[in-house]
Amino acid sequence: MFIRSFIAASVAVVAAQPALAQTSTSGVDTSGDRVMIGVGAANVPDYEGADTNQWTPAALVNGRVSGIDFWTRGTQLYVDVIPDQSGPGTKFSAGPIAGVRLNRTNKVDNLQVRALGKVDTAYELGGFVGISRTGVITSDYDTLSARVAVVADVAGAYDSYVITPQISYLTPLSRTTAVGLSASADYVGKGYGRTYFSVTPQGSVASGLRTYDISDSGFKNVSFGIYGTQSITGDLLHGLGVGGGVFYSRMLGKYKDSPLVSDVGSADQWTVGAGLTYTF
Repeated sequence: MFIRSFIAASVAVVAAQPALAQTSTSGVDTSGDRVMIGVGAANVPDYEGADTNQWTPAALVNGRVSGIDFWTRGTQLYVDVIPDQSGPGTKFSAGPIAGVRLNRTNKVDNLQVRALGKVDTAYELGGFVGISRTGVITSDYDTLSARVAVVADVAGAYDSYVITPQISYLTPLSRTTAVGLSASADYVGKGYGRTYFSVTPQGSVASGLRTYDISDSGFKNVSFGIYGTQSITGDLLHGLGVGGGVFYSRMLGKYKDSPLVSDVGSADQWTVGAGLTYTF
């Protein structure tokens, strides 16, 4: 359960966005090293495309050491190897990504999907590039970020790749309060669709689901989120805080038409979560 909970990591303590680490409010020093850890709980889909959710614990970490930012996004760790200075301006980011994908690696609630069997844990490696601008709309301290991430399965679980364009906007309302918006999409290779959304003839016999095959790549889903954080002690970059958010994802095209989604699941995927953070 704890390992599976990393699916909800970026939701349970949404204060831990990399943009926040690059954002200042008047009187707050953002030039030094810092690390933020968070724990909480989130209500997440039982599997990708499921029509039921379950509560699970969650955890994440992010920070900056010697000008290098790092953060978790779901089950992935990002490391920005381009040092940046805090304050208004345009910043570029790039670096490696490492993570795991845990979709259907444990028992799912739906008996027909469960009959298809578990999927091996996917170990992913890749990288990202991005650009952000601090001082955009509301003040010198709001941040608009755009990023493209690419990861590939290196352990043969789905033997393919995932490309994720992302955009986010974060604005501090004060030294103790911040809110943000995010949007992203996943473009996946044919191995991804075949592993997580296809039903073989043998699987159809075992599960009662109709046979279904995805033989090419495409956009799997689009996602949108709104989140906020409030300091309890200190400010946004020091001390104890609380965060929460709501994220919506819509399955697309051939992935939405899979029997795992259209017959026994749902194209609409919701995740909500809240948690405590501590920054030092």
